[in-house]
Amino acid sequence: MEREISALYEPKRNNEIRIFESSDEMSTNLAEYISQVSEISVKERGYFAIALSGGPLVSFFGKLCEAPYNKTLDWSKWYIFWSDERAVAKNHAESNYKLTKEGFLSKVPILNGHVYSINDNATVEDAATDYEFVIRQLVKVRTIGVSESNDCPKFDLILLGMGSDGHVASLFPNHPALELKDDWVTYITDSPQPPPERITFTLPVINSASNIAIVVTGDDKSEAVHVATSDNNADGPDTPSSLPARMVEPTDGKLVWFLDKAAASSMEAEKGAFEQHHEY
Repeated sequence: MEREISALYEPKRNNEIRIFESSDEMSTNLAEYISQVSEISVKERGYFAIALSGGPLVSFFGKLCEAPYNKTLDWSKWYIFWSDERAVAKNHAESNYKLTKEGFLSKVPILNGHVYSINDNATVEDAATDYEFVIRQLVKVRTIGVSESNDCPKFDLILLGMGSDGHVASLFPNHPALELKDDWVTYITDSPQPPPERITFTLPVINSASNIAIVVTGDDKSEAVHVATSDNNADGPDTPSSLPARMVEPTDGKLVWFLDKAAASSMEAEKGAFEQHHEY
């Protein structure tokens, strides 16, 4: 069952934290959340522009492929993008496109022409340039919205995972890509995790989204979750200032964390210590 985290724990502004007892409950809640954002976007804009990450995140899309969503969602209005991608062939085991196609896209009636994957025949630098160009064209015709504050694309929803090091998309701790202000899409050739060459949305694009969801499972990520979400340790001496997940702060949108119990365990431990300390 979903639980809202105790008010004793102070999440950052514009953060909502949802904790789940099982992966099935998380999948169900995530599907309902995506469905609601989709319906609102289609009603207000006529389109639903969603950017995905790969990896374990794709395994949580299963509920969207089932009733009622497979029949009730207006799939013809969906436009699919990737917040990051590995510079590998589309049929490569490490390809986010391949993972998403097999686990999700092949099971729902999203139009092929609405699926925007990177050019896997180009160099990683050219692939990033091409992807940004495509997004700029779609912003011009408002298939993707535009932020009023910085002219960045305003995706209706960006779905992210998070690594145990706190990385999101392919933005890694202490990497120069975190500092980019004007680029929408960039590339890296030195990912600390294989494969080394990747393209990724920049922080300004991620933070311009109307909605951001970060889905995290596993106790190996609990400390990074704690640091990324809490206002309590914002100025602490041990807080990694460049933890990418902590730098996800929507400028004019909302961030929702979907956590399993293991990923939330460091927050739960702090809450327990607080309660014990204040018993009289």
